[in-house]
Amino acid sequence: MSSIEKVSDLLAKKAELALGGGKEKQEKQKQGGSMTARERIDALLDDGSFVELGAFVTARNEDTAADGVVTGYGTIDSRLVYVYSQDITVLSGAMGEMYAQKVCKVIDMASKMGAPIIGMLDSNGVRLSEGALAQSAMGKILNAVSSVSGVVPNISIVFGNCAGGSAIAAAMSDFVIMNEKNGKMFVNGIDVIEATEGKIPAVDAKGSVNESGNAHFLGADDASCINLAKILLSYLPSNNLSDSFEYEMSDELNRPCEILDNIDAIEDMRVVIAEIADDKAYFEVQADYAKEASVGFIRVNGSTVGAVATNGEDLTGRAVQKMARFVRLCDCFNIPVLTVTDVEGFKVSASEENWGLVRKCAELAYTFSEATVAKVNLIAKKAYGSASVLINSKEAGADVVLAYPSAQMAPLAPGAGATMLYGDKFKDGMSREELEIEYKENEASIYNAAKKGCIDDVIVPSETRARVAAAFEMLKSKRASAPQRKHDNMPL
Repeated sequence: MSSIEKVSDLLAKKAELALGGGKEKQEKQKQGGSMTARERIDALLDDGSFVELGAFVTARNEDTAADGVVTGYGTIDSRLVYVYSQDITVLSGAMGEMYAQKVCKVIDMASKMGAPIIGMLDSNGVRLSEGALAQSAMGKILNAVSSVSGVVPNISIVFGNCAGGSAIAAAMSDFVIMNEKNGKMFVNGIDVIEATEGKIPAVDAKGSVNESGNAHFLGADDASCINLAKILLSYLPSNNLSDSFEYEMSDELNRPCEILDNIDAIEDMRVVIAEIADDKAYFEVQADYAKEASVGFIRVNGSTVGAVATNGEDLTGRAVQKMARFVRLCDCFNIPVLTVTDVEGFKVSASEENWGLVRKCAELAYTFSEATVAKVNLIAKKAYGSASVLINSKEAGADVVLAYPSAQMAPLAPGAGATMLYGDKFKDGMSREELEIEYKENEASIYNAAKKGCIDDVIVPSETRARVAAAFEMLKSKRASAPQRKHDNMPL
């Protein structure tokens, strides 16, 4: 065969590989409203930028197109990223020995090059026919995912089934995006759970986002999920040694926030976050999970900032854990943290205590104390009790703490505080309402906290954006280090 014939043969083989498990299976996949494994990669990356690695890899004992997973690298907005995309048309996308080898290679390369990883998941689990090798494959992938945690951003997009080891690997990544229609994450198979409990389990995408918190975002279809990944990536740096990308800002840096002067009329602290953000744009993470707390990304003067807010409701353990994980991610990737505080306490519930509220609160306290990135706290309304201490207080390591003149700070909320301090006045006939007002104006006055150095300044609310931006600008050169140790022992 001549060299020209060999080139033709190569092109024919690549065209055959592009069909995955066959044209019929791909057509069936498309009829269900899904893209193929390669179409998902093409939709994610810049046109013509994808370079495939391991296209001719196959299982040891049979020919499997790309062994059921398409791997390689390309660019998103001219930025290097590594990708792997499970192909459901090849052995149901099941994980095997050579499959794992390909995935581990791109994860290792991403770590060495300091580039993000995006995994596209659509698989029914591991290849049972490979026996112990399938278990080994799963272990290798889990180890590879663990090794890059906190080194480069790792985003998983769940388009279809995500079972067993794949589900665990997805949960170990930094963010999980799920297709609302077809996405499912589970460790034990749906059939197994149904046989054991006599009912079909709720492992749909909405449950993973709203109930378990296993996923961070929902997309209406494949294209929406991919678009969410692109937006998310725009807020993240390429690795833990670089800063997030800075964007040109069209918004006025000293833009007044007049709406915040009437802070008493604002119940949702996401309004405050949006007022601070460039162009009032807030990209919320896990928006429908543990809604007592809100976390997400904004830009301030073109640079990414992680935002955390509490909305005055009693905090559950899930909300506490949600905040802790987000702040820890920000600290991994040098993203400054802004907190907007309005908190009275924790949910009073036996089930919360039994679930581990104490442990989750310890995790949050540990997270803020450990984080070395720039941390700014704005006390917008209430800062009562131990809850306020955990959320980026000066004592927990906040670099700058600002407050509004109407804000309140005290060890106890007015109801309990007035009872403890003003018991004699109750006996003298003063009403609880009168005593609570007195408590707020005297004991809980933010100026008391300012006198004792618990906050750095009381600010005019309309100047919030300018003051927060100035604080982060001042903190840009912050350098902090932790004591030398193998690793911490966070109370997870």
